[in-house]
Amino acid sequence: MKFFAPVIHVLFHIGILGPFLMGILDSSFLVLPFGNDLLVVALVVRHPKEVPWYVLSAAAGSTVGAFLLASVSRKLGEKGISRNFGRRRFEKLRQRVGSRSGFAVALAGLAPPPFPFTIVIAAVAAVGYPQWKIMATNFFARGVRFTILSFLALRFGRDIVRIAKTGPFEITMAIFIIGCFVASGFSVAHWLRHPRKGPEAVEAA
Repeated sequence: MKFFAPVIHVLFHIGILGPFLMGILDSSFLVLPFGNDLLVVALVVRHPKEVPWYVLSAAAGSTVGAFLLASVSRKLGEKGISRNFGRRRFEKLRQRVGSRSGFAVALAGLAPPPFPFTIVIAAVAAVGYPQWKIMATNFFARGVRFTILSFLALRFGRDIVRIAKTGPFEITMAIFIIGCFVASGFSVAHWLRHPRKGPEAVEAA
């Protein structure tokens, strides 16, 4: 995969920090679906004895990203979040979550894309769910997810690597990465439109 050689080299070179940094980006304001999943798979295939460290690194990075997202969401409040994601979408999610915010955060951490991780974290934070609970639940859920993913990588990872070396896969990934950059730009711009604290923001629990 010559196209990705420099990127792969850097990610492998920083080793355990790779999933941590990718986790922060993936769980905050950027759009990087499957980004950390693919990185963890590649690292596990190459260094299978380091699985526990990759799982902890990815889970910790995701938790830091979720903390940043939740912090901004609490400052924006319900009104700010509803402006960002749409009033109807926000109200629909709030009705579904109800008093089950912890379950919603756990499901968001376990489920793969296109499950709306960002809006779930933002919504439960905006309505006052304690940040430490968001972080603890997300860390546990992501830990379970990346543990399962690592075991699958140990079983099927080499087949995945062989597929990744094909031309069509490389072209598909190039398009995918460009799409992620564009979507991330829109996502960041979307959040920056409402930088001030919303009048309905709640105090941190």
